[in-house]
Amino acid sequence: MNTHPAVEPPVSPSFYGLGIAPHILEILEKLKFHTPTPIQQKAIPLAIDGQDVIGVAQTGTGKTMAFGIPMIQRLAQKKGRGLILVPTRELASQVHQSLHKLDPKIKFAVLIGGASMHNQIQELRQHPRILIATPGRLLDHMEQRYVFMNEISILVLDEADRMLDMGFAPQINRILQAIPKDRQTMLFSATIPETIMKIASSQMKLPIHIEIAKSGTVAEKITQEVFVVKKEAKRDLLKKVLAQYHGTVLVFSRTKIGAYKIARAVREMGHRAAEIHADRSLSQRREALEGFKSGKYRILVATDIAARGIDVKGIELVLNYDLPDESENYVHRIGRTGRIGDKGHAISFATPEQGKDIKDIEKLMRMAVPISEHPEMALESFVEHKPVKVASFGGRRFGRGGRSRGYIAPAFRKSR
Repeated sequence: MNTHPAVEPPVSPSFYGLGIAPHILEILEKLKFHTPTPIQQKAIPLAIDGQDVIGVAQTGTGKTMAFGIPMIQRLAQKKGRGLILVPTRELASQVHQSLHKLDPKIKFAVLIGGASMHNQIQELRQHPRILIATPGRLLDHMEQRYVFMNEISILVLDEADRMLDMGFAPQINRILQAIPKDRQTMLFSATIPETIMKIASSQMKLPIHIEIAKSGTVAEKITQEVFVVKKEAKRDLLKKVLAQYHGTVLVFSRTKIGAYKIARAVREMGHRAAEIHADRSLSQRREALEGFKSGKYRILVATDIAARGIDVKGIELVLNYDLPDESENYVHRIGRTGRIGDKGHAISFATPEQGKDIKDIEKLMRMAVPISEHPEMALESFVEHKPVKVASFGGRRFGRGGRSRGYIAPAFRKSR
């Protein structure tokens, strides 16, 4: 794929000089947005000029405004519609809230699962200029011929890596086939795996690649630490950690049932807590998120499916009660703290058998995560796994005991 490196713009202490229309600058002033983030400073002039853009930046760096300002400005100057594809309902709502502030007069339609189809059809009949959608629900409307893609002139794939992680590749390909080739495309992501580069090479016109931080890196002001803890001791350690932090805390669970049990346990500890996961209705998820933002709940327990829509300023601590299945999700999780230049902290609980998972995370981030010891908990360390020598008899491989084996853990533990 032919990508062009972005030309470094002159340092801009404000949004002036980026090509933004005067009326949008006035709105930014009223919203007290005075200084563009690095991704905004680099992406906005290019996008306003109509260029295709691949933006690689950590979560919490202002990507929504980086594509939202150019989309709203260009749609004011030309015919067509904008389409913003996002992975989750929460992120769709967050993008809508942010962009609606930029131009309260522009009509939006938010097309997400779990919400009323009837209400969304009514929004579509109002001829909205911007559609914000999750792939599955957008396809539902396309198949029922409530929305047509032939008017889309600007396409944004937001959190593209997460959409692919969630298995949306077939839906995205069907949507892309229905959109006119003569369009502007912007792709924003925290990581850029090979699958995304394939989409970029086949669907974008000479995109300009902007990389604010290396793919997989985290914000500089986020400090991290890991506690090695037995699975059965996690709840006791959680209680002790929550007693040390008095601000807002976002706790991640790997499963829905785990999130439910953690939230219940946290409430039994005397904390105000809510939960967000796929078994909660859209109204329940909205209430939990709004309650977390307003201070009604100090602690929010979530699964990865909800992580991308949690854009809350001032989260003091992200706590990985369970490590994620994918290393990339670790970056997305801890990016919920330390947003837009703020300080933040992330704590992870890892069982003694999860040493390799931590090493994979460190490899992705290109940095070590320090291991900490809690003074009131028994010291644990990672179990070191070594391959077992096997003998081959007639093409069959056996380990000890005559049964086929892969790796076993020796009886000792080795500290890192």
